[in-house]
Amino acid sequence: MTQLKYRYLFGPVPSRRFGRSLGIDLTPHKTCCFDCVFCQLGRTNTKTIIREEYVPTDAVLIELARWLRSGGEADFMTLSGGGEPTLHSRFGEVLEFIRSRGTIPSVLLTNGALLHLPKVRAAASHADIVKISLSAWDQASFEWVNRPHRQLSFDKMIEGQKTFRAQFDGQMWIEVFLVRGMNSSPEDVTKIAALAREIAPDRIQLNTAVRPPAEEFVTALPNEQMAALIHLFQPPAEIIADFSTSRSKPMQTNATAILAILKRRPCTAQQIAEGFGLHFNEVSKYLGSLTKEKKIRAERKKDVVYYRAATKGSDKRAIDY
Repeated sequence: MTQLKYRYLFGPVPSRRFGRSLGIDLTPHKTCCFDCVFCQLGRTNTKTIIREEYVPTDAVLIELARWLRSGGEADFMTLSGGGEPTLHSRFGEVLEFIRSRGTIPSVLLTNGALLHLPKVRAAASHADIVKISLSAWDQASFEWVNRPHRQLSFDKMIEGQKTFRAQFDGQMWIEVFLVRGMNSSPEDVTKIAALAREIAPDRIQLNTAVRPPAEEFVTALPNEQMAALIHLFQPPAEIIADFSTSRSKPMQTNATAILAILKRRPCTAQQIAEGFGLHFNEVSKYLGSLTKEKKIRAERKKDVVYYRAATKGSDKRAIDY
């Protein structure tokens, strides 16, 4: 399935957490209330806390019904994509529709910033799994790492997350994204872990910049350093391993095709997405995998990131992830 056939659905794509995940994109690209330094989709174009029907809900439901009728298979249906799904004023109706079909569980991937709003909590409660993000411990670190909308309060956000946890019957997971030198010291992670303990999630996962991030100064935390931090959390955290492309033939095929293009000319992620008829989120996974395998490298030119096939003589302008 590609963007040529579906406008709001993408995948199923290989997911490190959810196996094969059908993505449901409810906002324009990079419409979010955060502008995280580590975001694999790049810098936020529209930073907002305004909730509205960014894409037509009825059209999304029609596409979901068509996908299900066609015999589509996935491990999960995931509200994710190019922005923050809870900004969509009717995202709860999409989750209700998925639950009414009763075949594939739903996941809400959210930064958790708007869970202080009762309407957002009520809508989110229709998901089987809600995964929130927690990469800071106070307002100052929040503004440094996540670069939130100026009207967002860290304390208010945490209280909203705790309230939701108390009301929610499904699974709640927390992802802690660690950036070396920003929020990765044992002292900093201990503070994050203390807040996570108050929220009381079912699972905690540690992640780091294994895919090209929004800012070139962001570097990944080595696996052995993350392993030393897992027992600071309760329950103990798990490290999210990279998805192996060998488990997915479509993933291998697309990655090979993308690499073939980049051997011929440098491209941006957006150019690759348009050329292959893929969702930007899918492209970021392929680029992340190829980057980690050192098959491609990224270069920033006037705030635009280009990707090219790696060579032995890669110059210093390459961004080392």
